[in-house]
Parts: sequence; structure tokens; C-alpha cells
Amino acid sequence: MTPHHDDPFRLQTPDFAALNQQLDRRDFLKRTASGLGAMALGGLLGHSSLGATPLIPKAKRVVYLFMAGGPSQFETFDYKPGLRSMLGSALPDSVRKGQRLTGMSANQASLPIAPSAYSFRQYGKTRTWVSDLLPYTGQVVDDLCLIKSVYTEQINHDPAITFFQTGHQLPGRPSIGSWVNYGLGSENQNLPAFIVLVSKDAAKDQPLYARLWGNGFLPSEYQGVQFRSGNDPVLFLNNPEGYDGQDRAQMLTYLNQLNRLQNETWGDPEVNARISQYEMAFRMQTSVPEVMDTSKEPDDVFDLYGPGSRDKGSFAANCLLARKLLEKDVRFVQLYHQGWDHHGSLPGNITKQCKQIDQATAGLLIDLKRRGLLEDTLVVWGGEFGRTVYSQGKLTATDYGRDHHPRCFTMWMAGAGVKAGLSYGQTDDFSYNIIKDPVHVHDFQATLLHLLGVDHEQLTYKYQGRRFRLTDVHGKVVKGILS
Repeated sequence: MTPHHDDPFRLQTPDFAALNQQLDRRDFLKRTASGLGAMALGGLLGHSSLGATPLIPKAKRVVYLFMAGGPSQFETFDYKPGLRSMLGSALPDSVRKGQRLTGMSANQASLPIAPSAYSFRQYGKTRTWVSDLLPYTGQVVDDLCLIKSVYTEQINHDPAITFFQTGHQLPGRPSIGSWVNYGLGSENQNLPAFIVLVSKDAAKDQPLYARLWGNGFLPSEYQGVQFRSGNDPVLFLNNPEGYDGQDRAQMLTYLNQLNRLQNETWGDPEVNARISQYEMAFRMQTSVPEVMDTSKEPDDVFDLYGPGSRDKGSFAANCLLARKLLEKDVRFVQLYHQGWDHHGSLPGNITKQCKQIDQATAGLLIDLKRRGLLEDTLVVWGGEFGRTVYSQGKLTATDYGRDHHPRCFTMWMAGAGVKAGLSYGQTDDFSYNIIKDPVHVHDFQATLLHLLGVDHEQLTYKYQGRRFRLTDVHGKVVKGILS
């Protein structure tokens, strides 16, 4: 028996009709309580309508470069030359203001100030200060909107990164990419709307969990799909040995009919999500190998992204792959690059980190711009918090470490809808407190959704009797950065 040529997923057979008839009265009565209950629950879980939004989207797609571990603002973008004369001096109590410290530095006898060991220089028409560790990024600084006044309440990695990615410090909420997928859907029916890439060449100082790109309580079809390097970029997608595409299509046909029968019986909305995922997986068997193949890219493209771009799975290669995915109108592409948790030996460690990401990050911006994609693509760069002005542990002029600092740090946006060449927000002389234009994590999330044409207060999902949203009951759009 072969599938119908017009629709390989909707074959009607007498076998399934007979199976359906076997659900006799006794089966119905036995399952009534749970079956009707599931149907009622399915109604409760239905998402709210966004309605006719008055917002005009500036961005069609997002690429989010997440620097897991917390990059130091002192060695990247927040230039504080006045600290050089204060090497080893104790952080004044008037600056700390009794703020919470982590357990790693709370018991230090003193909090000695550690100026950056690196020089800064001004780049571009905007004459923006950028660290010598990021010379390629400096070349594109006129395209960036630097936000130097981001803050969070979370002081440890797991709750901080979970908060950034899901809007809540505890696990279980949908990720930001899942919210975007749920609210806007996909413009490419052959690839997932939300794709995740994790650098293989990054130091694994802090773990990453699949829940960071998970769907939480949203239907599973909205979760992020991780693409890996190697021969099996999406796990369990390839056919087993000796199993051809025709077999796969026929198997999916029967499986989907079983799922539809289960859905008619139980009314479980997750069944429809599974059907959608199986159909997507079948289409991905053709689309994924094509998009993952960068061998046809010209040499000048690899030169733009840097030598690492030929090493599949590296940050540079993932940036190149991200451009290909964005060209295919994948809605949300997220790159994770670990290794920024520099409690000790910061100069040596951050030098390596910046070298891994600098050229490829700038190359991605240049590539998007010259292809006309930056006009409707939002690029985001940043970690879960910043670092302290004081050294954790040993301090010399060339060797020091920095503890976590949630009270102020730097991230940037570029592309669709944000002001290019802008430095927004200001910190004090110690980059310890914000003195102008604070931007909370929920404000960042609200602004990202706004740029996609979504009102963050209207994008909700009813779960366990309450309507949830990415920004919870907080967040405001940062209008000062909008173009």
C-alpha cells in the first residue's frame, strides 16, 4: 500500500476505520471521565488570540548571540580609564551600598579594584570606545546599539541565564525563542522556526540545558531544535540503515492516522503538536542537509568569518550557518558560546574568548548587511550578567579575576528597528551602579518583541488557570533605542 501522491500524510484505509469501530460502548464509558476531561483541558490550554496588533514589525527574524558565563564589561565595551590610578584600592562602601555579593567573594577581607589590563580605542564615525580585544567588532561599531545599563536581580548563573531566556529564574517557563515561535509562527515550512547552535570550541565552564530553548508549558511544536555539527545534525532525523524515504513516508502516514485517532478519542492538544513535528521531521530530511552544507560558499565568505568558519560546530562556523538559516527565513536563531565565567586568570581567558567570537561576529553583521538582510533582522549580543570592578582572589596589574555582577552590564543590538551607532545608558565610574537609563531584562524582552511587531502584554498563554507571558507582569519597551 502506497501513500497518496498529493498528500503522503493523509491516507484513509479500511484498517483504521475498523480500528476506530472497535471503540465500543464499554470503552467509551470506561474512558469518558478522563477523555472528556482532557478535551476540557485542551480548551483551557488554547492560546489567546493576539488580535489585530497595531504594531508595525521592524524585524522579521532574530539571531541572538548568547555569551554564556557573563562577559566582563570592563574588558569589552564599558571604558573606565579612571580606574588605572586606583589599582588595589578598596571598593568604597558608598559605591557598593550594601549590595549583595556572591558566596565566592563575600568573605574576602577586602574588595580590591582591578582596572582592565587592556587598552581601548575609538572606532567609527561615532568615535565609540571599544577594547583592543575586539578589533573586528570595533570596525562595525557604527552599526551597533550598545546598551551599557542592563541589569538583573539574579546573581548566580543558572537562575540568571534562565531568567534571560525564559523571563523567570526558575525552570519551567517557555524560552524567548519559543514565545516568538508561538506568537509569529514560521515563514519556512521545511525548517523549524526556532533553531539553536552551541559552539563546540567554547570552554565548558558553565553547563547549558536544553530547557533554555525549551517550550515550557507551550505545545512541544514551539520548542527550539538544536542543530549539531557532524553527520547527524538533528538527532534521530536520518533514516536507519536500509530504510528509504518511501518507507519513511508510509510509516509516517500510518503513524499520523494513529495519532489522529488518538486525538479524536482523547482530545489531547499535544497529539496535534506531535503530528506537526513528525511531518516537519519528514520535510527536514531534505532541507537540513542542504542548509547545513557550507562547502559551496566562496573563499571570501570564509575569510570574512575567520579561519574557524571552516571548522563545523565552531562559533565562527555557526555564525556562517546562522546567516544561511536567516536567508531561509528561520524566525529565531540562537547561538550559545560558553566560557565567559572568569573568576580567575581573566586576562588570559578573555583574550581567548574574544579571539573566538570577534571576527565571526563582525563578519555576520557585514554579511547580513551586504545581502540586505540586516534591514529586517535583529542581531543581539550579550550574557546573563556582568562582572565586578574588584578582583576575586589574587590581584596584580596583569592577573586578576572578576566575580558576578548583576547591577549593570553591557549588551548590544543591531539591525532592524534599533538606532545604529548609539551608546545607551550610563554607569558610574566603577561600572557598579547605573546612573542613567536603566534597562531591566524584562525591558529587553519587551523591546525585542516590540521590534517583531508583538505587544509583550498581549502575547499570553493560559496555563493552570493563569495567563502567562514572557515578561510576567513587568517590562517596558526601551523607546530610546528605537529608530
